Amino acid sequence: MTTLRTNLYLVAGKALGADLVTTLTQTIMSVRRDLMHEDPIFAQITAPSTDQDAFLPLHRGAAAVYNSTTQSFMDEYGNWIYLTPMVLGGIATVLAAGWKFLGIGNPATSEGPLDSLYALGRRIRKADSETELLDIEEEIDDILKAQRAKSASGDETAVDEGTLNVAAHRLEGLIHDRRTMLAKRPAVASAA
Repeated sequence: MTTLRTNLYLVAGKALGADLVTTLTQTIMSVRRDLMHEDPIFAQITAPSTDQDAFLPLHRGAAAVYNSTTQSFMDEYGNWIYLTPMVLGGIATVLAAGWKFLGIGNPATSEGPLDSLYALGRRIRKADSETELLDIEEEIDDILKAQRAKSASGDETAVDEGTLNVAAHRLEGLIHDRRTMLAKRPAVASAA
């Protein structure tokens, strides 16, 4: 009786994915070790030549198994997993800064209570009569009452009382100075 020995090659196309060929090669080699004890024919499954000038070149997936260069998921994609959120976060930050710089989507800023109070300062300086000054004092009182009511109700957009008091004190000083100037005006006119 004559025994013939034949070589059996498992061939994969170059276009086949490296991950698939790596998994297939690892499975075949681990099953071979488990089944050798039951049937010695599986011992004939051996690793092919990994030389560059081999009869059949190794697929890169199989070569990774035989050269022990297989990479885990984290080895292969770890950089992408960590760098992608950083890059996207940087891009989002730049876009948000540009968005804010250009003022896109910002509603037209309404005049706040301090802006109204400071605008009254200009009106006080231009007032020509006592009645104008009285009207301005009423506007100041209305603004202060509204802000104190907002503050008492717990509204976080209310201007703090210290700031309001400083602005009101400044306006009172301006009103006093303007009244003094208006009171002196007729005396200056009668002396001439």
